[in-house]
Amino acid sequence: MTTETVHTAPQQTLIRSVRKTMSPRKRALRLLKHLVIIGFGILMIYPLLWMVVSSLRSEEEIFQAPGLLLKTLQTSNYVDGWTGLQHPFSHYLINSALIALGCIVGNLVSCSMAAFAFARLRFRGKKIFFAIMLLTIMLPIHVVIVPQYIMFSQLGWINTFWPLIVPKLLATDAFFVFLMIQFIRGIPRELDEAARLDGCGYFRTFWSVILPLMKPALVTTTIFTFIWTWNDFFGQLIYLTAPEMYSASVALRSFVDATGSSAWGPLFAMSVLTLLPVFLVFLVGQRYLIQGIATTGGK
Repeated sequence: MTTETVHTAPQQTLIRSVRKTMSPRKRALRLLKHLVIIGFGILMIYPLLWMVVSSLRSEEEIFQAPGLLLKTLQTSNYVDGWTGLQHPFSHYLINSALIALGCIVGNLVSCSMAAFAFARLRFRGKKIFFAIMLLTIMLPIHVVIVPQYIMFSQLGWINTFWPLIVPKLLATDAFFVFLMIQFIRGIPRELDEAARLDGCGYFRTFWSVILPLMKPALVTTTIFTFIWTWNDFFGQLIYLTAPEMYSASVALRSFVDATGSSAWGPLFAMSVLTLLPVFLVFLVGQRYLIQGIATTGGK
């Protein structure tokens, strides 16, 4: 405790001296900068706050009450939203969780192995395949969705989770492959050579040496895959046609009726519940997320 006090005291003294020597103009500019940042932050989260407040309003007040003022507490929106569709909303949350889990496992297995091959192995056409992989990042999903739909339709996979999960097992997310390649390149090759001297082959080197050091990159891939899969609407809307197969994002569309009345209160209430898993996953894994992007394997 004494050592820590000795080290921190000079720093506190320096901070006090800097504050005393700071001119009033600099203080005003600094205060103005912080106020602008806070204002932009509030502006960015305002739609989210409005949705949370609207989930507790009645249907008449949602588009009539100004701002974030809450006159009445309509908690029945959550009950109506949970039981308002053909199945309880937990059914759709479970479907989304199954899809997200399958995509996470697929990306972790396939992308890590593909990244190890590009970063460590030598084979013919490696640079060409690497360039093709990078080009797929710039390819919009709308370009390939029709051929994919025709292929999966011929396989009889429409209205199943397979079209959403199986492509992840083939390392189709080039972003995660490139992320892991850059991480593996930061791992010293001396570790590979030491493993080879101990009799390890490529797979054993990958499993026992490289993979344990890739924890930040793997966690980053897990978080991004979960968020993107959980929030996906376009792909799930195309392949999931039966109500019992709907994910949470597709089920939310059922609250909006283009020909009749729409249940806005239950829609906002279930939207809030759908956002909670994404918020919790990011909150728990943000430390690994920053580490996976900002550090290298050598550290």
